[in-house]
Amino acid sequence: MHSDRQGLIIWLNNLKHAKSLRRFGNIHFISKKMKYVVLYCDRAEIEMLEEKLASFGFVRKVEQSYKPFLKTEFENSKPDKAKEYDYKIGI
Repeated sequence: MHSDRQGLIIWLNNLKHAKSLRRFGNIHFISKKMKYVVLYCDRAEIEMLEEKLASFGFVRKVEQSYKPFLKTEFENSKPDKAKEYDYKIGI
């Protein structure tokens, strides 16, 4: 039952309307200083939501999170030789 989720970063003119964004997905974070909301929603409906949210008057800009597209598996990561010897000492 795990669906693919993606984050939307919604930049607001005023934080007064931040809680009204709950109906579009799960609010993960609200920044009071920089006036943005991180909202998670299904990846299938992200394009539609992005257009709909951008049409609101209190929304300055809507950006998609790139986290699902980043590679998190690292290749050829060799341990540092100096640290490897420190672990074998057994202090």
